[in-house]
Amino acid sequence: MAAGAKALIFSEATSSDAFAERFSASRDNQLSQLIATAVTHVHDLIKQFRPTQDEWRKVIAFLTEVGHASDERRQEWVLLSDLIGASALVEEINSRRPKGATPNTIRGPFFRNDAPERALGSSISLDGVGEPLLVSARVQDLDGLPIADAEVVTWQANGEGFYENQQPDLQPEHNLRGLFRTDRDGQIRYHSVMPAGYGVPDDGPVGRLLTASGCPLRRPANLHFVIRADGFETITTHIYDANDPHLCEDALFGVRPELITGFAPAVVSGQKGKAVNLTFVMVRAKPGRAV
Repeated sequence: MAAGAKALIFSEATSSDAFAERFSASRDNQLSQLIATAVTHVHDLIKQFRPTQDEWRKVIAFLTEVGHASDERRQEWVLLSDLIGASALVEEINSRRPKGATPNTIRGPFFRNDAPERALGSSISLDGVGEPLLVSARVQDLDGLPIADAEVVTWQANGEGFYENQQPDLQPEHNLRGLFRTDRDGQIRYHSVMPAGYGVPDDGPVGRLLTASGCPLRRPANLHFVIRADGFETITTHIYDANDPHLCEDALFGVRPELITGFAPAVVSGQKGKAVNLTFVMVRAKPGRAV
């Protein structure tokens, strides 16, 4: 502290200012501003609800448990961010696109970055359990021109509403996951099974807390996609079944009108099933912007 400088005494009235004073030398740094503002909101909550020491220790214990519940198969911090709408809000702010482009949603907690590449027309259902589904999709730009050799990563829950990494002992590794590359017409085609809607995991600290608070933890049936192509902004999105009864209460705030579609009855590989035809519209990346 410089000679003659006066310390700001910490009190209930000055707590936020006392913390922010530590960043006085770097006020133009956005990270320091973010931290100081976040701490101010925490202090305001404490002043508003005036928790006891025991109640505050329970908050710390919850955050600790969230960390302990996170590993290479499960990311409880991502689940927390998703369920409070923080992930959806960050995505909304950072991925505004022109009318007609496919909107971004969030990846969700069950994404894996090691989906195996599969041949067009093959099946991502490795156990063959569920109602057959044929997925056809076209990737194009805003002018309707096809985008060839685009990567299309897909993953989904099974017919009982479980992802493969939720049931490592019951489902084959990489079940209902795959990476496809569009042909010269910008198209892919693959076989799967109809996904079911599901409850967000409630066996961890985040689920238990939100269940106790009365927050709905349902997700409508959906297919996940990440689509990448040179020179275009990456799309991370869902496709939702128009007939799902839980469209209005998606726990991850991902439903958009443009992402709701019908799954039509169809004969798939000689069996009664469903078929869905999708179109993904990509936007060219702006110079200097990460794709």
